Amino acid sequence: MDAGLTTVAEADIEKHRATAQSMITRIIVLEDSTGQSNTPLAGTGRRFVSTVSAGSVRRTREIELTKTIMAVKPDDPLMGIGQHTLLYRARRGLAVSLAIADVFARGNDLESLQAKNARAPLEGDEATHFKKLLSASAYVCAFSFASYLSQLIDSEGEPPNDVDEPDFLFDTAQDALKSMIAGLDRALVGATDDAALMTRADAFARVALEGLLSRKGRFDGLGSFENAHIRIDSDDFTLDGFDVAPGKKSKPLEMTFKKPDEVVGNHIAKYQSVKLAKMLMAYDFDRQMNPFVELGGFLFTFIGDGAPGTGKTTLIQMIAGLINDYCQVAGYPFHYENFGVDQISSYQGKSGQNCKTFIDNVLSPRSIGFGTVDDIDQVAAKRSDDRASAGQHEVTGVLMSAFSGAMTVVRGNCSFGMFSNYPENVDDALRQRAGARWLVDGPQTRDDYIDIFVLLAGKNHQIPLGEHQLYAAQEIQRAVTAAYESHSKPHEEGLMKVYERFMETRGAPRTMADIGEYLHMIKEAEPRFTGRAIKNVTDAIKMRAMDIELPDEWFEKPEAFMHKGYDEKKAMIEELRGPFDMTMVMQEVNRYADSEFRYSDRADDATVEKLLRDTRLRERAAREMEEMKRKGLWNA
Repeated sequence: MDAGLTTVAEADIEKHRATAQSMITRIIVLEDSTGQSNTPLAGTGRRFVSTVSAGSVRRTREIELTKTIMAVKPDDPLMGIGQHTLLYRARRGLAVSLAIADVFARGNDLESLQAKNARAPLEGDEATHFKKLLSASAYVCAFSFASYLSQLIDSEGEPPNDVDEPDFLFDTAQDALKSMIAGLDRALVGATDDAALMTRADAFARVALEGLLSRKGRFDGLGSFENAHIRIDSDDFTLDGFDVAPGKKSKPLEMTFKKPDEVVGNHIAKYQSVKLAKMLMAYDFDRQMNPFVELGGFLFTFIGDGAPGTGKTTLIQMIAGLINDYCQVAGYPFHYENFGVDQISSYQGKSGQNCKTFIDNVLSPRSIGFGTVDDIDQVAAKRSDDRASAGQHEVTGVLMSAFSGAMTVVRGNCSFGMFSNYPENVDDALRQRAGARWLVDGPQTRDDYIDIFVLLAGKNHQIPLGEHQLYAAQEIQRAVTAAYESHSKPHEEGLMKVYERFMETRGAPRTMADIGEYLHMIKEAEPRFTGRAIKNVTDAIKMRAMDIELPDEWFEKPEAFMHKGYDEKKAMIEELRGPFDMTMVMQEVNRYADSEFRYSDRADDATVEKLLRDTRLRERAAREMEEMKRKGLWNA
């Protein structure tokens, strides 16, 4: 079959609707006896379970999924929204699965063998091959149905642990779906409300997927489906071979976490990382909003740049570790995900889909999220770069839309960090969508280098420390104060010239008009200092105004802060904040503008180096050409 992106037409799904409707209305299956009665106990929706073993007995069972779902509210003749949604998704999933089975059949010999078998029964090798492909088609159908339910059903709460996998049948596609409906029907028995109904259905889908993947090795006719990429736009449903939908199966986070005292240098980045972790924990799941978004200062996106080996990965591990620890105290779900070069696909449109899935997983309002894009200069291409792949350009578009697009909604439950050794290679528009700039320059001072050496060397020695106060330079409050003060004046040469010219003509800034004049002068020297740059500067100033240290006691017990209501959280935060002043404004303007000049200078330096290298090569080639001519070896 075509390994590219396949779109299933609505007409191909619609032709299976009648079959799907009959399956959710009434089917009869043959299955092993569980000792469970077919007749529900009056008014409960539950069935009597016999104490007599009947494990070897097979019998027919009548399945009426519609009645099972309606039995959740036996006194109401009208189904609720949750009931109707599940029943519709089940019917739709059946029709979609049968349509996908048709796609599978067209991609191999199954379709032609089915037509041939309809005229006369197949025999010999053809019959064996036909049976093998029919079983594979049944497997694909069951997998598609389980994947559809898993992706399209939204459930909250802990999944039940009493949901069993279905008694799979792989004779034909319809037999496979009947066994899935029977398993779903059995899983829904005992649901008491809509929430339990959806949770049990979601749990069944996950259990079924696990069971199907464990049986995959039994089928040797699945090769053509391994690299299939099927998309149904109307349902926002994607099937990538036998990959389970990302983010649907919760796993414990496996990651090497770092503590703040294990990060040497990078004082401002470390300080803002600690603040970010605490900000995220102010998110209110009921209101689906964070007080820091309303009050200002929430950090939705940031970019960290620095030379290789300066601590970007360590910083990621520290942020994820802090958020994970806070979430465990509060009992909140935490989702961390990194988008890397391994998710750039050669299939047209697949890289953009992978990136959109990554964004959606982190944005999910039902969890605290932290998403990172490491080495973003390799993952997302400049739009002007003709040498970049189509997948890299797709990722650039998706990230730009997600970080500051028309449909972007910042709830305050998640944050995205982009990291790069070469931020000047990132598209200007994407880079400016980073609300904060963190210079990750690693250890800088003598004290930093002593601290990091002692930290990494460990304790398996008896060498004296010498004249040094260990980790005193890493005391975060003192270090970050010094780091902020250093930005009272620019660091980059280009910005320093603008600053000196401004000070000569207007003197020290005292009014809002003075700041506007300074920003305009920066714009004249650096055209990329646009309106979005001003917004990022003002966001950083608001964050400094919210430069409050949320007490650690608030995060030691969930009821102290994290489990309080939205309005109460907001009031507690408002009590701690103060106004910003001119010193903060100038520091943040210089800090952000420094980064733009730094990126420009790096890009210019790289261009100059390339031109110098090309010139040297041309001169060398000219000398060698003259030497070859002199020896009579030049035949051009």
